Amino acid sequence: QVQLVESGGGLVQAGGSLRLSCAASGSIFSTMGWYRQAPGKQRELVATITSGGSTNYADSVKGHFIISRDNAKKTVYLQMNSLKPEDTAVYYCNVRRLFGGVEYWGQGTQVTVSS
Repeated sequence: QVQLVESGGGLVQAGGSLRLSCAASGSIFSTMGWYRQAPGKQRELVATITSGGSTNYADSVKGHFIISRDNAKKTVYLQMNSLKPEDTAVYYCNVRRLFGGVEYWGQGTQVTVSS
């Protein structure tokens, strides 16, 4: 049974920072990442990272978000710096099983950036 436990969301002023964490259990994972969904918008990719450390970022967050992972802890992190009001969204952890490729979603954590 795969379980994902997200933490780290909250309210921050523009220009501030937050760090999201997602601890996974129950399998071995290839790609881990973060997506977000703002009110009235579709869910969109924020960043992903492979087990080998290769990263992929949405253009909108390049240069101010950093994704990382601890394979031993099966945990993926998202360091969000220089936050902007447009970064306000529910952020979802996403992981993909190494064998079979099935993906799983976290419950989501709210990030609110005030201007």
